[in-house]
Amino acid sequence: MKKFIPFLISTVLVIGTVGCENTSKTSSDAPNTTDETTEAPDVQTAQQTQSDATSEVRKDQIESDIRAREQRNDVGGDDAQRADADLKSEVRGKLEANIPASQLAVDAEEGAVTVTGTVPTQNDVSKIDTLAKEIKGVTSVTNKATVAPATSQ
Repeated sequence: MKKFIPFLISTVLVIGTVGCENTSKTSSDAPNTTDETTEAPDVQTAQQTQSDATSEVRKDQIESDIRAREQRNDVGGDDAQRADADLKSEVRGKLEANIPASQLAVDAEEGAVTVTGTVPTQNDVSKIDTLAKEIKGVTSVTNKATVAPATSQ
């Protein structure tokens, strides 16, 4: 019993820390919140971001994460009701896989998803709503992403 109580307390702390994660990002240089604005990345950064997002290992990770969250939700309850953290992660993964040169931040609250940041083309901006709505539990999408092609510096 003496070992169980510290274990229980530490588990609650770890879960609480993970639950406090603010924004899900498609790249390390994406905005930290959906309230921030970003500048166009330089060409080298954009190429590295795209290379990372399109690697087979990363694609497998994204697909595995989405599949695991959906399976967990199917077992645990209503598939239309999703935790905010699950929505953020799944939408971020979907955007990262399909718009690999993006610098996007994703936030979710009760099914409403907000996406901010930059993408290379107008076509990519228009993909965001469709891709986000493919995730179960997304009820609306606020798309604040802007077009910012990579710049040479």
